[in-house]
Order: sequence, then C-alpha cells, then structure tokens
Amino acid sequence: MPGGPHGTFRSAFRQWRAGRPFWGGLLLALGGAEVLLTLKASLDVILHVGMQGLAGYLLPAVMLLCGVLILFNPSQRLFYSVIGVLVSLGSWLTSNLGGFFVGLLLGVVGSCLTFGWLPDQEPRVSRRRRRKAARAAKAVAQPVEREAGQTA
Repeated sequence: MPGGPHGTFRSAFRQWRAGRPFWGGLLLALGGAEVLLTLKASLDVILHVGMQGLAGYLLPAVMLLCGVLILFNPSQRLFYSVIGVLVSLGSWLTSNLGGFFVGLLLGVVGSCLTFGWLPDQEPRVSRRRRRKAARAAKAVAQPVEREAGQTA
C-alpha cells in the first residue's frame, strides 16, 4: 500500500535515517549491548574485584550510550565516535576481550562509519541506475551521430 499509513511511516523513517549516521550509531550501540550481555559477573563479584570489575560494566554502557547519542544527536557525531572507538578498544582489556571480539569489532566499525559520515553528501546512485542512465544516453547519442554523418 503506497498511500497507506505504512508507506508514510516508512518514508518518514527513511528521511530521518538519511539525516544521521544511522548504521554507525546502530553498530556502536549493538556492540555495547553485546559486551554488556556477555558479562556474567554478579554484583558481589564486581564489588569484590573493585574498579576493574566496575569498568567491565561502565565501558560497554558508555558504548551503548554513545551509539544512542549518535542516532539522536548527529551534530556531535565526531566527539561521540572518538569516545566510542576509545571505549570499544578499552573493552578488550576490561570485558571478556571486548565481548569475545564481536562487541569490540562492532563498536570500532560503527565508530569508524560514524566518523566518516558526511551530512551534506549526495546519496549514492546504484550501479544498476548508472548503467541504465549510460545506456539511455548512448541510445540518444547514436541517432544524432548517424544524422550528423549523413549530412556531411
């Protein structure tokens, strides 16, 4: 249903997503959530271990927070992405090797995508559309060339 309520929600979401580094923020938030979910220590163990145990929960929480802030406050994306990559790399030491490398890699890739995102960049045209446009331009140019060759 292109004209139904589902179509308007989808187009509104696409427009919202186009104005921010959506995939970078989402990957960073997913990385933080994954690291948080792989931690299995109880609060008693955390209090007994001390700051090292607390950092195991604090760094993934900051990763998750940076990912959400990137999604809802894209004007500060550079700051959040730098903090996100530093915290992601820090989770390698504090949180089960960064959530067994999955959360670490998600966080680093998401932060890098966010850092490289440009808000004023034109959307990329797919390869299929570029080929179709090239074929159409070539088809238009061929009859003009033939007519020019016949009159000369």
